[in-house]
Amino acid sequence: MAADTFSALVLEEADGKVKSSLEELPLTALPAGDVTVRVTHSTLNYKDGMILSGVGRLVRKYPHVPGIDFAGVVEESRHGDWKPGDAVVLTGWRVGEVQWGGYATRARVKGEWLVPLPKALTARQAMAVGTAGFTAMLAVMALEAHGVQPAQGDVLVTGAGGGVGSVATAILAKLGFNVACSTGRAETHDYLRGLGAREVIDRATLATPSGKPLDSERWAGAVDSVGGTTLATVLSQTKYRGSVAACGLAGGPKLETTVIPFLLRGVNLLGIDSVMCPVPQRREAWNRIARDLPLDKLDRMVQPARLADLPRLAGEILKGQVRGRVVVETGG
Repeated sequence: MAADTFSALVLEEADGKVKSSLEELPLTALPAGDVTVRVTHSTLNYKDGMILSGVGRLVRKYPHVPGIDFAGVVEESRHGDWKPGDAVVLTGWRVGEVQWGGYATRARVKGEWLVPLPKALTARQAMAVGTAGFTAMLAVMALEAHGVQPAQGDVLVTGAGGGVGSVATAILAKLGFNVACSTGRAETHDYLRGLGAREVIDRATLATPSGKPLDSERWAGAVDSVGGTTLATVLSQTKYRGSVAACGLAGGPKLETTVIPFLLRGVNLLGIDSVMCPVPQRREAWNRIARDLPLDKLDRMVQPARLADLPRLAGEILKGQVRGRVVVETGG
């Protein structure tokens, strides 16, 4: 690859359909920004699957380079916090949506969007975490901030076979929680127990409305990446003053429930946003990931991929067929 070009997975829209191709582009094509990063690794999140498939109109301007996460090394910087050679991570800030992202060997962004790669993590491990794992850590931190502790009882992780659920399970188990996992994929049961789950339940038991505003108290806390009926059921089963961190909508965006769990049990519904999360909290979350996520378990989650694999994997992640985390080696 010539020094003045870079490789990228480029999306084009024609007749309402999004198509992708691997292309060699001039560095002058990179968007505005004060830091240029040589991208070595990226990953695949549910949102990436939507963008690659043209679902949800998340991208409005084409041609576009997707990839909402990346890790790499600073190549050029006009920002006071960064110098060439610094190892960095980016998640969120709508990179990969409104600005070109990490499915390339180069990225140019604002310096304030970057965080340092924790010394305990490699770039590959950071992208095994990615937005999904970062979101999981934010959810765990929110539960802790609202008083959820291991002594209070079981915690539930829904959509546990996916990226958010896998990382949340491993972190919660490391912190001493008794973790129950909900999944609809029987083939993931041993995988989830290997991450630290004490119990695995069929997602159908949560996806079927009970018709009651309150069920028997069961969960001290929960990390929910499903939404919809599942979230409504989990709220009805949450213990007195328990908390549910909501961070996904794989099961639908609508929440049909009552205020009864909030009024009679003091249940907390905690919204988790990883896109515009403030920088101090970002740094804290990455430091906690380096400390509280068992790296041997992280390695078990990883499915390696190249840029050329992403269009196929996009369809699989939208169908719930991707287990754990996809780590993309960009070749940068």
